[in-house]
Amino acid sequence: MSSFGKWSQEGVPKKGWTCIGFEDLGEPSAQCEMCENQDIRYVHQMQHPDYPHILDCGCVCAGKMEEDYAAASKRESDSKNLSQRRTRWLTRKWNVSQSGNHYLKTDGFHIVVFEKPGGWSGTITRLSTGVATQARRLYETKDKAKLGAFDGMIWLKTH
Repeated sequence: MSSFGKWSQEGVPKKGWTCIGFEDLGEPSAQCEMCENQDIRYVHQMQHPDYPHILDCGCVCAGKMEEDYAAASKRESDSKNLSQRRTRWLTRKWNVSQSGNHYLKTDGFHIVVFEKPGGWSGTITRLSTGVATQARRLYETKDKAKLGAFDGMIWLKTH
């Protein structure tokens, strides 16, 4: 355990924390609030019932705080994989329907993007249930609609 930052402060719990959120900042642009020493890109938002503040922490501190380094490491690697997958999303081979709509079947979903007056929209249908979710906004370009569909698919997979 480090002897710096909140690790050495009295009244700050060292164990028993729970990760309640996670964020990829895109680049190292924050400092771990527990060790106050590590620049971080991947922020684990840690909460403890006996501490009044949520702390934004790096992977190593988060792992120590929740006593589960594997869980903290998995959150980070899942985020990296998702980011890489999103980067490759537009390079995938999208099919084009007879009506000119771009579509893709992947991850248990049928995704369609189509042009509308004023922009691009899309629909994501869960293949197992047939339940369709319509985009709630218009996108400026086809590629932005495809990225919006990716984000929507990921949200639907986790909710």
